[in-house]
Amino acid sequence: MPRDGEIVAREWFSSTEIAAMALPGMPATVRGVLDMAARHGWEDPEREGMTWRPRTGRGGGVEYHACLLPIEARAKLALLACRARPAEGAARAAGWAWLETQPESVRRRAAERAAALRAVAVLEGEGASRTLAMRIVAQEQRVALRSLYRWAEAVVGLDRADWMPALAPQHAGGRAAAECSPEAWDALCADFLRPSRPAFTDCYRRLVRLAEQEGWTIPAERTLHRRMMALPQASRVLSRDGVDALRRMLPAQRRDRGVFHALEAVNADGHTWDVFVHWPDGTISRPSMVAFQDLYSGKILSWRVDQALSWHAVRLAFGDMVEAYGIPRLCWLDNGREFAAKRITGGQKTRYRFKLREEEPQGLLTSLGVEVHWTTPYHGQAKPIERAFRDFAGAIAKHPAFEGAYTGNSPAAKPANYGTRAVPLDAFLRVVAEGVAEHNAREGRRSPTCQGRSFDATFAASYAAATIVRATPEQRRLWLLAAEAVAVRRQDGQIHFHGNRYWAEFLHEHRGDRVMVRFDPEALAEPLHVYATDGRYLGAAPCEEAAGFASVEAAQAQARRWRQFLRATRAAADAERGMSIAELAAKLPRIEAAEAPAPKIVRPLFRAPLAAAAAAVATPLPEEGSDRLLDAVTAHTRHLRLVREEE
Repeated sequence: MPRDGEIVAREWFSSTEIAAMALPGMPATVRGVLDMAARHGWEDPEREGMTWRPRTGRGGGVEYHACLLPIEARAKLALLACRARPAEGAARAAGWAWLETQPESVRRRAAERAAALRAVAVLEGEGASRTLAMRIVAQEQRVALRSLYRWAEAVVGLDRADWMPALAPQHAGGRAAAECSPEAWDALCADFLRPSRPAFTDCYRRLVRLAEQEGWTIPAERTLHRRMMALPQASRVLSRDGVDALRRMLPAQRRDRGVFHALEAVNADGHTWDVFVHWPDGTISRPSMVAFQDLYSGKILSWRVDQALSWHAVRLAFGDMVEAYGIPRLCWLDNGREFAAKRITGGQKTRYRFKLREEEPQGLLTSLGVEVHWTTPYHGQAKPIERAFRDFAGAIAKHPAFEGAYTGNSPAAKPANYGTRAVPLDAFLRVVAEGVAEHNAREGRRSPTCQGRSFDATFAASYAAATIVRATPEQRRLWLLAAEAVAVRRQDGQIHFHGNRYWAEFLHEHRGDRVMVRFDPEALAEPLHVYATDGRYLGAAPCEEAAGFASVEAAQAQARRWRQFLRATRAAADAERGMSIAELAAKLPRIEAAEAPAPKIVRPLFRAPLAAAAAAVATPLPEEGSDRLLDAVTAHTRHLRLVREEE
C-alpha cells in the first residue's frame, strides 16, 4: 500500500495498490478490482491517457486514474492526503473540499474535537502535564480519554487551521455491504436503465427468478434500489428519459440579444396552425406559416401562409420583410428543406455540412449578402421565434372566430366540437394579421431589451438609430416567384396568366415570343415583371381589369386609351421622320433628257421601187365597207412583198 506521503502527489494507481488500500466501495482483491474495471469499461481505448494508461516499470500492466473510483473511495484518498506529512498544497485543499461535502453534523463534531485539542494545548501552555491536560479535557467534554489521544495522533504535524478535516468522523458504515453477484447487478442495470422506464419492483422480481436459475447471490430489494439511486443522476436520466431530458438538466444558455440592433439579425421558422381552413380550391387542411422575427426586439417582421411549408413561402416572407424594413446582416434558420432549398440558401458554406458546391447557383439570401446560421434541429431554445409561436397557438388559434375549427394541439387534446367547421381563408388571414399586430404592440414585455415596452416600440427606437441597407428595385424582384415560357400573344402583345391579362407597350416588340415573368401569387393584380429568355429585364406589364359587357365608362376609357396610344404612336413615328414627304419631293434632283448623238455613216433613204412602195403605202385606205377595200389590201400586200425582195 502506498504511504501517506506518496498519496499526496499521486493520481494514478495500479489494481494491486487499489486493492491494498481497502478503500470503501472497492473490492479488496486484485481480481475484484480487475472485474470491476471490465464491467465499467475503465480501459476504453478512446480514453487512454485520460482515465487509464500503461504502467511503466517492471511487471507492466495498467494504472487507473483516481476519478474512476466511487465517491467514497475518493473521499478516503482525500482523507489520507490530508493526513500526509506535511499536508500542503493540493492535499490540504482536497481535505477541505471533502469536508465541505459532508453534512453539518460531521463538520460540527470536527469543530468540537478541534476545540478539545486546543483546550489541551492551552492547559499545556499553562504548565500542566499532557496527561493531566488530557484527563481534565476528557472529563470536561465527557469523551473517552482514549478517543482524545487518538484525535491528538491524527493532527500530529498539522497546523491548527487544518485540524478539522483530519478530525472529522469518517465512518464507512456499520457493517459490510451486502454481497451481490456482478452478473446480477449487470442484469438489473440492463433491465432498469432503458427507455421503457420499467418500475424497479418489476425489475427486481425478474432478477429474483433469473438469480434462482443462474445461482446468483442478490441482496434485498431496498438495498439494490439504494445502490441504483446512488448512481449518477445524469446517467439514469440519459438511459431512461433520453437525450432531450438530459439536455434539460443543463441550464439553458442565456444569450444577450442586446449586442444587435434592430434588423441586424433575424430568425425564421415554420409553424402549422391548429385550425381547419377552407381553401379557394375547395380543400380543407391546417395551414402552415413562415415568419421572420427580429432578434433584438422580438418583433414579428413578416409572415406568409400557405397550404404547406415550402421555399415559395420562405421567399415571399423574406421579400415582405426586406420591402418593409431592409436587408438583415445575419439570419438564423431552421434545418428544414424549405429553408435549405438552393433557391433560398444556395452557395452558403454551412448548407452541406460546411462544404460549398461550386456548381450550385446562389440562393436569394446569398445573393443579398445575408450570413446564414443553422439552428439545432428540434431545439426550441435555439430559435426565439418558437416562443412567439407558442403565444400564437394560445391567443390566435383559440380565437372566437375559429370556434369549431380549432383542432387541438395533439391528437389526444381534440375539443368536443372537433371538425364541425372550417374557416374561410380570407377570414383566417384577417384574424392572424390582427393577432400578429396585437402581439407586436402589447406593452409590458420583460426582455432585457424591451424593459416594459412593446416589441414595436423597442424595434422603432433601435431602427431609428441603426444603419439600414435598403434593397434596390432590381433586388426586390429577386424574391418574386418565376414562371418560365409564358407566351406573348401575337395579335395584341398581351400576356394571359392565371386568369388575368397583362399588357404594356414594350410587349409589342415581343409578340409571339416566349418570355419569363416574375410575380407574387397573392398579389396577381400587381404588375407582372417580364424578362427575356436570356435573363434581360424588359419591363413591368400592368394587369388589365375585365370590364362589363355594357359598361359605358369602360368603353369610353378604352376609347381614350386608344386615342392616347394612337397619338403617342404617331408622335413616335413623326419623331423618326425628320422631313415631310413634300420636303423630300422638293429636294429630289431634276433629270434632263439626253441630246441625240450625230451619226457618222449616212445611207440613202429609199431606191426607186421602195419609193413607189412607200408612196403606195402612204395612200390612204378606202373606208370600211367599200368595194375597193379588198383590192386595196391586195395591192398593199404586193408592194410590201416587193420591198422585202429588194432588200
